[in-house]
Amino acid sequence: MATEKISAEARRRYSERVKEYKQAVDQIEAQAKKLEAVLHGAPKAAQPKANQEGADPEALRLAGLKRFELAGGCLNQVAYFCLMHSLSLSLLGVKNEAYLNEARKGCYRAIIFLEEAVTPLVDAAFSEYEVGVESLREIGDGPKYLFLRKLGFAIDSVAEGFGANTKWKWSFVELEGRYAVVAKNLLNLKTFLAQLDPRVAGYSERLAHIKLAKRLLQQSADRYREKYELSTLRLDDIKQAVLFLSALKRLHTLLGEAEEAEVVKRKMDIWKAKMEDDQRKQELAAKMAKVRRGPEG
Repeated sequence: MATEKISAEARRRYSERVKEYKQAVDQIEAQAKKLEAVLHGAPKAAQPKANQEGADPEALRLAGLKRFELAGGCLNQVAYFCLMHSLSLSLLGVKNEAYLNEARKGCYRAIIFLEEAVTPLVDAAFSEYEVGVESLREIGDGPKYLFLRKLGFAIDSVAEGFGANTKWKWSFVELEGRYAVVAKNLLNLKTFLAQLDPRVAGYSERLAHIKLAKRLLQQSADRYREKYELSTLRLDDIKQAVLFLSALKRLHTLLGEAEEAEVVKRKMDIWKAKMEDDQRKQELAAKMAKVRRGPEG
């Protein structure tokens, strides 16, 4: 349905239907601003370890819990924005990209709050972000995994709403990659192996969580490689792909999955060789271009 053919009655019905959802979004935003005001100046696990020296563990715990709550509020807003977009499709016959874009931003905001709690480090020893994971200890494994499921559903819903040919196509690679990182960094790898026992409460959630983290890391590596090959040819993208593989290899090694770790290592070696070969070709092409331009170029 073309925009000019939308009847006044259809617009009225749409406006009435989305009114309560807009109010809900505004209420969540007002509550978020109050929480963020409380967080102003609070310590972040994402800061370098040196900045954490002397930080009050209780302050870190409270800040982590508030950030997790704020991330949840962002996802609730995303759900409302996606719902309002769906209503636009069903009642008006048109996409509402303004709502989709707000939903996309909401996914980013949710991830940023989690990054502030558990760091955005892609491939690092657990000790480098342990303080952030500890700040969320009381949340429990079940709620963490449920949140990650909701976050993944939100990202998929927004991407599906925009469609395959959206201008945001390749930006979703970064969004999905950051999702993969917080999924990994929410795992308590210090206690994970000891709790990998069906008799320990939360076993199924922990097992599902680690499987999700491994799948997302592999997916992000593949997506960055795809972005490199089909879009940018920027070495930064294939370097990022290799970094995600390295994080996946680290997980496999920690879990004692030697065969899986070796498979990922071989893949890393092939991708690194490709990256180094392409880098040499780019450097040679740049030199040739400079020669063609001459000394005055």
